[in-house]
Amino acid sequence: MNSTIENALYLIPSLLGETDAEQVLPSYNHDIVVQIKYFIVENVRSARRFLKKVDKDIDIGTLTFYELSEHTDVTQIGNYLDPLKNGSAMGVISEAGCPAVADPGAAVVAIAQKQNLRVIPLVGPSSIIMAVMGSGFNGQSFAFNGYLPVKPAERAQKLKQLESRVYKENQTQLFIETPYRNAKMIETILSALRPETKLCIAAGITCPEEYIHTRTVAQWKKTALPDLNKVPAIFLLYK
Repeated sequence: MNSTIENALYLIPSLLGETDAEQVLPSYNHDIVVQIKYFIVENVRSARRFLKKVDKDIDIGTLTFYELSEHTDVTQIGNYLDPLKNGSAMGVISEAGCPAVADPGAAVVAIAQKQNLRVIPLVGPSSIIMAVMGSGFNGQSFAFNGYLPVKPAERAQKLKQLESRVYKENQTQLFIETPYRNAKMIETILSALRPETKLCIAAGITCPEEYIHTRTVAQWKKTALPDLNKVPAIFLLYK
């Protein structure tokens, strides 16, 4: 072990699926993670599983976990950073990918910044950035829009708004959907948008089932669509 740990809040990227940690995480991350005893996590069970993938010899029983999910009352998380204030390094782990990006961890990072505590983001897989990289779309200007409305009519209206931004601002538009609704999302995209608009479907990034393809809406309509029922996916629009 040759990485010196600081008194800091480390933002630790997790895996995007069933992938070996060595495949996507730098060895530096391993050296830092095994020294941390306090973690703020989106889900304790999956965080423990991730830590065991990072190093099977980690003694989970010696670690302290603070849960911070979308259901957590953010007014109650002020004391989460007490170990950090008392001189101990802390780590933030999200369910998948990078903490604080489309993730509840942003709330505790905001507190750390407000209190002038050291924050260190570590390198790791970001499905948003990797989707832009693999799409062939504009990487100079892009916007991540999170989840779109669930109701079909509202979803179609939002898609048209995003498509308008593509053409007016020359900006790539990204969004996500709950995996079991991926098929419905694709169906709405193909029915609502212009034939010449380009759609990239980036699913299962870094995993064995990885699927990243870009086609126009017209081309997608003639293509056998992938089965993405249980696969996390990012959808990107461009001209």
